[in-house]
Amino acid sequence: MLSLMSRVWMRSTHCILKSPKYTPNICVTKSLNVTKVVKQLTTGTVGQQLEEVSTKSRKIVGYWLMTCGGLTFTTVIIGGITRLTNSGLSMVDWHPFKEFPPLNNNKWIEEFNKYKLFPEFKIRNKDMTLEEFKWIWYMEFIHRTLGRTIGAVYFIPAAIFWYKKWFTKSMKPRVLVFGGLLAFQGLLGWYMVKSGLEEKPEYQRDPKVSHYRLAAHLGTALVFYSLLIWSGLSHLTVPSQTQVTPQVLKFRRYTHMTKGFIFFTALSGALVAGLDAGLVYNSWPLMADRIIPTDLLSQSPKWKNFFENATTVQFDHRRLGELVLCGSTGLWIYSRRLPLSPRTRLAVNCLFAATLLQVTLGVTTLLFYVPKSLAASHQSGALTVLTIALWLSHEMKLLKKLPK
Repeated sequence: MLSLMSRVWMRSTHCILKSPKYTPNICVTKSLNVTKVVKQLTTGTVGQQLEEVSTKSRKIVGYWLMTCGGLTFTTVIIGGITRLTNSGLSMVDWHPFKEFPPLNNNKWIEEFNKYKLFPEFKIRNKDMTLEEFKWIWYMEFIHRTLGRTIGAVYFIPAAIFWYKKWFTKSMKPRVLVFGGLLAFQGLLGWYMVKSGLEEKPEYQRDPKVSHYRLAAHLGTALVFYSLLIWSGLSHLTVPSQTQVTPQVLKFRRYTHMTKGFIFFTALSGALVAGLDAGLVYNSWPLMADRIIPTDLLSQSPKWKNFFENATTVQFDHRRLGELVLCGSTGLWIYSRRLPLSPRTRLAVNCLFAATLLQVTLGVTTLLFYVPKSLAASHQSGALTVLTIALWLSHEMKLLKKLPK
């Protein structure tokens, strides 16, 4: 554009000086006309095209982030089903880029023989057939393949967008953080699986992965997912313009508090899953006809109960779920008298409805002794509620302080 401006300026000046009717006043007039042309160039079609390119690239980056978020959502759900079907320990080794299904029956027998060397087969699956092994192997393979798909869908476009300079200065550090989290998540997944392949005295009854590592694996996935969704929303939508009042600012604080409770409730669900805590006290609202069960703090030291006692872990998960229900209900009631935008009000209504459904699913799953279909739906519901909470808090993003 600068070279075009230079040519316009030089050509106009040349024509003016060669003109037999040249006078200083005409020269000034011509110069003003050139200035006008330059202004039109910078603010007209060329400026609009630059703005359109910037908007288009921003949208593309936003859709890319949301696609990665959708894949992460799917992978978390498949991971939950993998755990529910006891499929996670079927693949006993890990290679970042060369894991493929066995190509013939001999290769399958070889893979099955490797599985037989580990505690899960020796203790739980002594009578498993080759066909049954294939089923659980494919479940774990699908989960790992989805994880690698996220890696490809994230890192390849990220490199292209970085090269094309489609990332803003503030977005570049986030892209690096997201990539680091994703790589760490893959390593953490194998670190978790490895804990279930070790020979341990406590595995004499039921070999399983470390519930601490399971919680870390899920927690990292939730953080990665939340960051993707937040950044994707920032690229694709403009936060609602809501009238700022003290009551609206208070509503914003309550929204963030509720979002925090939702996150920690979902995270505590990993401890429930890892300890099979959903299979104790399958009654509601009381636990064995008591508000507080007798074995709530039966382990010593006392702090261990909150992480290793199935009764305490289930008790905490119940209380956190009730806090989330109270929080979303309170937000919905409080929002009735606030001047919220239509989109913000829709987000509040969705959060309230999704939380009601999620609590209902949780209670039903408990009462029916954790059937796989209900348990998988409950985990999907947790991610759905978290997503809506992120959407709602993003709508309130511009509400910083009262106008002066």
